[in-house]
Amino acid sequence: MTTLASIPSPTTAVWHLGWLPIRAYALCIIVGILAACYTTERRMRRRGAPENAILDIAVWAVPFGIVGARVYHVITSPELYFDKGQDWVKMFYIWEGGLGIWGAVIGGAIGAWLACRSLRIPLTFVADALAPGLPLAQGIGRLGNWFNNELYGRRTSLPWGLQVHQMSDQDQGKAVIGPDGQAVTLPGLYHPTFLYELIWDLGTALLVFLADRKFKFGKGRAFALYVMAYTAGRFWIEYLRIDEANHFLGLRLNDWTALILFLAALIYFVMVKGPFSRIVPTADGGYRIAVNDEDQGDAPAAGDDDDATAGTAATGPAGDGGGGDDDDGGGGGGSTAAGAESADDPAHTGKK
Repeated sequence: MTTLASIPSPTTAVWHLGWLPIRAYALCIIVGILAACYTTERRMRRRGAPENAILDIAVWAVPFGIVGARVYHVITSPELYFDKGQDWVKMFYIWEGGLGIWGAVIGGAIGAWLACRSLRIPLTFVADALAPGLPLAQGIGRLGNWFNNELYGRRTSLPWGLQVHQMSDQDQGKAVIGPDGQAVTLPGLYHPTFLYELIWDLGTALLVFLADRKFKFGKGRAFALYVMAYTAGRFWIEYLRIDEANHFLGLRLNDWTALILFLAALIYFVMVKGPFSRIVPTADGGYRIAVNDEDQGDAPAAGDDDDATAGTAATGPAGDGGGGDDDDGGGGGGSTAAGAESADDPAHTGKK
């Protein structure tokens, strides 16, 4: 059968500047993190947060997210490190790839919680501000899978089928070159699951942004909406993938994780009610939490000169007679794009 159209894949995923390897996947992750930080910073500033508070949170959340992603990968793929003939020490070789998005989210949430305690800002406040930026980062990160020629789906005859190159084990990040001097491709075309998730992630970001703007969610409900939307898409996309994975009762472990997280987020979204909140400067130079439109005239708007907060440290108190409880341990969960997007394939360098 003649192929009328297809999506090509890159033949190179790593470039070298002298001894330093520049990996396309890492660049995608970095761009995703920057995009998430930028959008989250803007949303937090519009809600009265001190300038660059997201950077104070990211320095905790990103490392915790990377560690969490690695731990999740090792737990869900133990045979790669503990089976006979395997070297368990390699579970620490994070540069060889193997990260999981779910571990990144959990680890990032722990790091963000610690940062929020220091800043005295509710975790749910940050989680709601992050909710559109996280799927944006995840979508950008998925481009790294395209460069790596990995985590593709089943065979397909659709016109947007993906050409996949056979990647070299000896020359990492390069496609195998055949006798004719051309990159060797696997037979047939495959579902571009990286592209499916990229589009789904961007749609999730838009959905959360528009819904939050209309309904003004609080108490982490915008983040819960993100979790529901993302896991709904991840479930069917995961079902298309053919890379090696552990199964339980006929489903991949990531499918079970997506299902459980979807139900947990749904329960949280329905059961937890809370008004939209802002951070408002106080007379003593600190901050407190206000809900709905309470005192919002005192809070600086995005794009203002921000004189009200420019001289105030991000660690100023947020609980001076605030309008709500201390949500430092609140369950909406906050995380960074690191998780998003650094979630690699257990055998290669892509995301789970």
